[in-house]
Amino acid sequence: MQIQDLPYPDPGVPDARSGPRFLWWLWRNQLGGQLKALAWGLLHFVGVSALPFCVGLAVQAVIDHSGPRLALTGGLMLVCGTAIAVGDTFLHRSAVTNWITAAARVQQLLARRAALLGSALTRRVAAGEVVAVSTGDVEKIGWFVEAVSRFTAAALTVAIVCVGLLVYQPALGVVVAVGLPVVALAVLPLLPRATRRADEQRAKAGRATELASDTVAGLRVLRGIGGEELFLDRYRRASQEVRHAAVRSARMWSLISAVQVLLPGLLLIAVVWHGIHLARQGRITVGELVTVYSAVMVLNYPLRHFEEIAMAYSFSRPSATRAARVLSLERSSVPLRTDKDKDGSRDRAEAEAEAEVPVGDLYDPATGLLAPAGRFTAVVCGDPDAAGTLAERLGGHPAEPDRSVLLGGVPLDELPLSTARTAVLVQDKDPVLLSGTLRELLDVPSSGAVRAADALAAAQCGDVLDALVQGSLDAADPMDARITERGRSLSGGQRQRLALARSLITDPEVLVLDEPTSAVDSHTEARIADGLRRLRSGRTTVAFTSSPLLLDRAERVALVHEGEVVAVGTHRELVDSEPRYRAVVTRETDEDLAGTREGPAGSDDGVLMELDEMEESA
Repeated sequence: MQIQDLPYPDPGVPDARSGPRFLWWLWRNQLGGQLKALAWGLLHFVGVSALPFCVGLAVQAVIDHSGPRLALTGGLMLVCGTAIAVGDTFLHRSAVTNWITAAARVQQLLARRAALLGSALTRRVAAGEVVAVSTGDVEKIGWFVEAVSRFTAAALTVAIVCVGLLVYQPALGVVVAVGLPVVALAVLPLLPRATRRADEQRAKAGRATELASDTVAGLRVLRGIGGEELFLDRYRRASQEVRHAAVRSARMWSLISAVQVLLPGLLLIAVVWHGIHLARQGRITVGELVTVYSAVMVLNYPLRHFEEIAMAYSFSRPSATRAARVLSLERSSVPLRTDKDKDGSRDRAEAEAEAEVPVGDLYDPATGLLAPAGRFTAVVCGDPDAAGTLAERLGGHPAEPDRSVLLGGVPLDELPLSTARTAVLVQDKDPVLLSGTLRELLDVPSSGAVRAADALAAAQCGDVLDALVQGSLDAADPMDARITERGRSLSGGQRQRLALARSLITDPEVLVLDEPTSAVDSHTEARIADGLRRLRSGRTTVAFTSSPLLLDRAERVALVHEGEVVAVGTHRELVDSEPRYRAVVTRETDEDLAGTREGPAGSDDGVLMELDEMEESA
């Protein structure tokens, strides 16, 4: 896989049982790139390590006044220089490719998992942790995967040099062969403490990121209640904890670096001291002493990769653990087993492609809610949280085992995910608008039966289009106007209407809306209700709302009380006959309900007259 070939057609199925297993899975899936980096790394490191032998031969040739040997040594040094340059160039190229492709694979896996889990992801994993995994953690994971091949090349080079010195000059080669493993492994006792400190730093950084993410998401509310300073102080304390943890971690890594400098220096002193005694005794030549000395000096370069791999693993292991925790999350229900059919001839992709979108009534066995096919059904639920949970269940997201929502008699949880998402679209009460132009925002998978202009008109987005044009310096066409991140330049009602238009364009078989008009005024709400009913004619629409204007446009209204449907009818019928429904819709208190029991007729007439007045004013 090359960088220009990204993204992966299929990033694969990760081994998310643990962080180390996930790192090993990533490395195995880049075996070709790892072998390339290993080959170029060996060429580079061996070229660097061969230079001392060339220098020693050159010195000895000068001492012996041998011109041919000096010329031969010059040729060998030219070959080594070429190998160093070529190896370093392509090693860097291969290393960067391995790093980027590993990070891209992780990002694709995270994106796929987020798409699979939907809104359930942030309920099971903190939003700040998801942000940390998809940004900084991805880079650290890629760093370790890339560093493995360079470390392997460095370790093989150290072994080759030790064997070469034993053959070239056994008296000094023994000292080097014994000392180098000690130098390389001396930092091992320090690594567990360094790893713990790195884990602590990452955990604190993750909490600080989560706090910052939550603060930004709730900034409008914080300003409204004057809580900015409180959260700012919390973030200051969290950032200071991250700083202290980073300093403690850096101290340990600086100690490891000092050991990596001190021990090779002591080994070099030992080699020089022993070599001088051997040279004075005439057991080795000056050229051999220079060769061994230079070889030990040059070995500091590959030895540095021992420290790097330890640091890369210490930083990437907690990152990989967090990524594996996110990637191991599954849908709460058991999907249909479509990997292979009875004869084993079809795979999952083929089965998903052949799956048809079911049509028919939408039925929830847990609550008894029925949304007839092709009709506009409104659902009134006194508990907003329960309404949101029920809306998600209607979309086949979180469901109880053996109690899946049925569409046309087919359990949604037994459908392939892509088919279920095509059949039922759920728009929650806080939809997200991605940054980009309005044209890009509305470029969503759709049936093609609903034009963008019709959807925007039904959602009453005329003033939104004017606001986008006024806020853009170079966009005369509203479709080319840019929307800021999460639509923060727009009001809550404008964001809500744009999100509704986006949902209408998709034209799903079933559209589930959770409080689609909660942020607009009654005049706009009445027009949206008319446009929604007109544009969704013949399609199944379910709206969770307590707005009388929207309820009055619905063909069928269901009241959900304590997790069950307790009444079904039209809005006016339920206002007239069901006190619990009237309490939710009209916000009546217990005293009002008591008065209603004493004189229901006059009270009901008053509610209906109020509704008629709202409609006339709208």
